[in-house]
Amino acid sequence: MTHEVFNQPPPLTGYDVAADAALTAAVEREGAGWATGDLHKLGLRAGAEEVQRWADEANRNEPRLLTHDRYGHRLDEVDFHPSWHRLMDTAVAHGLAGAAWADPRPGAHVARAAGFFVWSQAEAGHACPVSMTYAVVPALRHDAGLAALYEPLLTSRSYDPGLRAPATKSGLLAGMGMTEKQGGSDVRANTTSARPGADGTWRLTGHKWFTSAPMCDLFLVLAQAPGGLSCFLVPRVLPDGARNTFRIQRLKDKLGNRSNASSEPEFDDTVAWLVGEEGQGVRTIIEMVSMTRLDCVIGSASGMRAALVQAIHHARHRSAFGSPLIGKPAMRNVLADLALESEAATVLAMRLAGSVDRAVRGDAQEQAFRRLAIPVGKFWVCKRQPAVVGEALECLGGNGYVEDSGLPRLYRDAPLNSIWEGSGNVQALDVLRAIGRSPESLEAFFAEVGGGDRHLDEAVRDLRSQLADGTDPEVRARRLVERMALVLQASLLLRYAPGPVADAFCASRLGGDWGHTFGTLPAGADIAAIVERAAA
Repeated sequence: MTHEVFNQPPPLTGYDVAADAALTAAVEREGAGWATGDLHKLGLRAGAEEVQRWADEANRNEPRLLTHDRYGHRLDEVDFHPSWHRLMDTAVAHGLAGAAWADPRPGAHVARAAGFFVWSQAEAGHACPVSMTYAVVPALRHDAGLAALYEPLLTSRSYDPGLRAPATKSGLLAGMGMTEKQGGSDVRANTTSARPGADGTWRLTGHKWFTSAPMCDLFLVLAQAPGGLSCFLVPRVLPDGARNTFRIQRLKDKLGNRSNASSEPEFDDTVAWLVGEEGQGVRTIIEMVSMTRLDCVIGSASGMRAALVQAIHHARHRSAFGSPLIGKPAMRNVLADLALESEAATVLAMRLAGSVDRAVRGDAQEQAFRRLAIPVGKFWVCKRQPAVVGEALECLGGNGYVEDSGLPRLYRDAPLNSIWEGSGNVQALDVLRAIGRSPESLEAFFAEVGGGDRHLDEAVRDLRSQLADGTDPEVRARRLVERMALVLQASLLLRYAPGPVADAFCASRLGGDWGHTFGTLPAGADIAAIVERAAA
């Protein structure tokens, strides 16, 4: 009798991850309704027991660095568990890497973002090379010749791992090397040098501090050329099949993101091609950075949703003190509060994806909006993920603290997106820079955040006043950007979410009727409706 198991939730498997009312409504609204059928197919795949096993295996069997073969020849390869390759194959085949850039249909980038949101809930680590492959295309287009050569393979739906001459492969993956140990986010302090060769190529010498996904085929790299910091394309294998010099010194031993390999490569007379103008490296690579920042928002929203679904599932099936947890007022308040945070992140992420889709098709207003809204969203949504995942884990109690639940992996992964592609201070200062250099972006932002709620109207007036105050802007940068994010989220929820969701969000996040922890929504909030909407 002591081994009889009862009052334990069944495994959360065999469900459709895309059965998410906020997500599916946003996909339709942002112009990708045509992709809904494929999204649900991917959602069923993401919720399958087999895929959950892949995720666990890819993280328990971490990538291994192979520096040399048995004879002493340099290899500089990374060996991955087969489950990593299965996750990657599924992502690329479903168009989550570069395929959107080759899809002429309006909404293609929205469809891709929704798929990225759904599939990342299965496992987040492999999303890194998937994201960078998506993001490299607009930056590579600064050189028409390189784009013509590589873009058809970067936009392919074929996952073709292994280091071979790029032109011989059916699909390519891309990475990025910006940061160095002495500079970090201050990429202009980089010391990697670039000198022109006699054949139109360049030669790089230096040591990058963080280069994720070293098994990728191509990398965009920053280096100091005679004309200033410039952007270069570095292939792992040269067109003639010879290995380029890309010596992997070590793989990083990271807090999370452990299924993915992040490395320190050394360049020594490494062959590279200039992308964009010499001395304009940051301007060139920022196209890639902007797209990976978008994916940081989507990925964090995805992680919040994954944690919320686990918490609701547990509360539905677990009883305490004589009745199901889901019926306890205190627990319902926590779940509703988490659901508000999750839906606000989801609608913002998809709105940003919609702005990208319309901007790349020539919409100047959307181009201005995304210039400001992406760093605003990146700052705020990525910072909310650790808090949301931590509270969701607590909903499971001790059951959530053990590895088998999957919550510890979610928790370890949660801080990454806030650090990757510029931490909080970098994002906040980028917002100030965008306002100063591109006033049309601020106009586009305020055109987006219309009224309709007294809390929102008051918050918009206060935000305008704060932005007009030029006192100590850097000291107040985080406060300003936080307020911008909340105003934008509230505006989106008021337009697109049910009344109980929008009203509770505005009253708590903007009106101040909220505590300092989750589960402190006001007594008048329609908690039952909020939780029911969030339940898968």
